[in-house]
Amino acid sequence: MEKIFFDVKKEFCQECSMALRRFVGKMEGVESVDIENGKIALEFDSRKITPEELSRITRESIEKLGYKTE
Repeated sequence: MEKIFFDVKKEFCQECSMALRRFVGKMEGVESVDIENGKIALEFDSRKITPEELSRITRESIEKLGYKTE
């Protein structure tokens, strides 16, 4: 398992946090999604999804929810 981290400029509201967990957490290869204090940690299997693909999809999802990554 590998981990990838994101910093978000402001803390997620609970509804947005749940939406991100539902969407990203259901992707093949994603094992866990932890969101706390403006930080996101994704644990994933790089044999099923590349870090680059996961990063792109996660950043796009964060921006669709109205947040910016640092």
